[in-house]
Amino acid sequence: MGVGELLLVGVVILLGLCGVLVPGVPGSWLVWAAVLWWALKDPQPVSWGVLVGATVVLFLSQVVRWALPPRCLRASGATPRMGVYAGAGAFLGFVLIPVLGAIPGFMAGVYLHERLRLGRHGEAMASLRTAMRSGGSSVLTELFTCLLIMGAWVGAVIWG
Repeated sequence: MGVGELLLVGVVILLGLCGVLVPGVPGSWLVWAAVLWWALKDPQPVSWGVLVGATVVLFLSQVVRWALPPRCLRASGATPRMGVYAGAGAFLGFVLIPVLGAIPGFMAGVYLHERLRLGRHGEAMASLRTAMRSGGSSVLTELFTCLLIMGAWVGAVIWG
């Protein structure tokens, strides 16, 4: 697979990551479809392993999200800007503290947005709890899954 095709797969994965934060966009399925396309175009054992792993992780993510409360983030006062802060925090956390840093990064992004908006620590923490209870945990689960798949894909491309 050429560099241009790998970049295109990477762009689709990034679009899927952004799509996780936008209600109604099947972001996790875009990420999976990009990995599927990569595995079909570059049939190596490592690419099939990443595809099988991505499928299993996505399935488990869907089971976990089914058990969590439905998304009602708009009702809690969440804005698209909060999603940008949360997504950027999760991505930075994922890169800076490999893998598990996405969880505190996501919550730090929401907290930072609310702290800038509201100005006080107590109000920002209350808003963070409200956002996480009203669907933020579901978004975090889906975003974390997509970040895991992206990390596996990047690792397979670099070292595979």
